[in-house]
Amino acid sequence: MEIKAIILAAGKGTRMQSETPKVLHKIMDKTLLGYVLDNVKNWVTESFVIVGHHAEEVEKFVKDNYRTAKTVLQSPQLGTGHAVSMVCPFLENYRGQVIILCGDTPLITEKTLKNFVEYHNSNKSDLTVMSTIFENPTNYGRIIRDTDNSLKCIVEEKDAAPEQRAVKEVNAGIYCLNWGKIKDAFSQLSSNNAQNEYYLTDIIEWGKAQKLNVNAYILKNNEEIYGINSRINLAEAAKMMNNRKLNELMTNGVTIVDPECTWISEDTEIGQDTIIYPSTYIEGKNTIGRNCKIGPFAHLRGGVELADNVKIGNFVEVKKSKISSNTNAGHLSYIGDSEVGAHVNIGAGTITANYNPITKVKSKTVLKDNVKIGSNAVLVAPVTVEEGANVGAGGVITKDIKARALAITRAPLKIVENWIKQ
Repeated sequence: MEIKAIILAAGKGTRMQSETPKVLHKIMDKTLLGYVLDNVKNWVTESFVIVGHHAEEVEKFVKDNYRTAKTVLQSPQLGTGHAVSMVCPFLENYRGQVIILCGDTPLITEKTLKNFVEYHNSNKSDLTVMSTIFENPTNYGRIIRDTDNSLKCIVEEKDAAPEQRAVKEVNAGIYCLNWGKIKDAFSQLSSNNAQNEYYLTDIIEWGKAQKLNVNAYILKNNEEIYGINSRINLAEAAKMMNNRKLNELMTNGVTIVDPECTWISEDTEIGQDTIIYPSTYIEGKNTIGRNCKIGPFAHLRGGVELADNVKIGNFVEVKKSKISSNTNAGHLSYIGDSEVGAHVNIGAGTITANYNPITKVKSKTVLKDNVKIGSNAVLVAPVTVEEGANVGAGGVITKDIKARALAITRAPLKIVENWIKQ
């Protein structure tokens, strides 16, 4: 059955204390909303992102990065049920499924979402809500079950009676709907509650009243629905995400020398027997081969492809570059917008000057196989150093270098004797 997604991203995020919309705050240089959209982009046919606060910024982010997603404005913002109702005109004749998510829950995984939809289908549900268990359920809506343990309703904390607040099963904020059967609920919701808002949670009671098959799927790992409401939450979520990634890598044969001070993005793939040394920070989407050595104090900024047996040493920064096997960049270098061959040695202090601040154009540096770059060299892009060529220490390279040539731009050494008088 066809499935579409609705992502709630209209909130102001007051506790973030920021001019940036909450869903555009980042973990490992990727937005919170980006994590959610990436989890559905490969298996839903279309995503609707509900925008409100700083709508133009969120709209631009979605338009620039997600071809199958569109934004829908919620103004004024009258609650989560009202937010979903904004999409109803776009789905008037749609009869497939809809999955509803929150744009500030970056820890949810694609696997969990697919398992959730599978549960919905296998139970022949019309409406399924995701729930989880918290020992301290403060701030979450409570899952209220009937005496036969079936789902009865969801009660928001501000509307909950004391015995309901004691319930530890909470609403995870993710729903799967058979749209054709549920869509009428959004024109029949009431705002008779403590917030005077139209709650999305009220569709549970509506579905029960319509004799529809309503179920709750209990998520075992409650970390996945951790929501971001403050900078403190943002930092905590980043730690959770990083620990999850490091544990996955170590389980699959990557050595992380010190997990306490190593950061690696979820979108980075690393081959077996690679060693990641302390204080390394790897953000964005990257592919690292087998038997590589990265760090200490290395920084990979995204768009990096390292083949097998590559060494990226201390205080080396790499961005948007492809580096072939058995190449070393050992110390204090910057490699950006580059294509580097195999068996290349990049001396300490070398940089690729890839950005022209006047034209604002970034250009490419190409180093072919077996190139040797001396220390403190500057490679001014666009430039190509052909196979086997050497660049002398301190060289400023502004022209292409032919194969097996030596390029030297260093001024002759001049020694003035008796400079210091005794």
